[in-house]
Amino acid sequence: MKTILFIEDESALQKTFGEKLSQEGYKPISALDGEIGLKLAKEKKPDLILLDLILPKIHGLDVLKKIKEDEEIKNIPIIVLTNLEGIEEIEKAMELGANAYLVKANYNLEELAEKVKKALEI
Repeated sequence: MKTILFIEDESALQKTFGEKLSQEGYKPISALDGEIGLKLAKEKKPDLILLDLILPKIHGLDVLKKIKEDEEIKNIPIIVLTNLEGIEEIEKAMELGANAYLVKANYNLEELAEKVKKALEI
């Protein structure tokens, strides 16, 4: 079973999308801030990370940078899932090594699950 770490500070979204991931046959792991997310990425070594950018304790871009600098976990695919639509954030996330950048408002649960599935096939 593939493990997905969801680093997201909105607990309602964590719960809803976590349930969807479970239904799709994945094992979701939740982190409500960047610090816990980084710790869990190192400990659990998930198959994929869904990462929000606006997070308590450590900003999502800093989490992304630290993961990509860590030899043990740098190859984990990361999908940035955020409400930030600015070209600057998108470019920065992609430069730092994100595999995809999705704006929450533009996707429903089904579409997100499909993006996760495609990312895990790579």
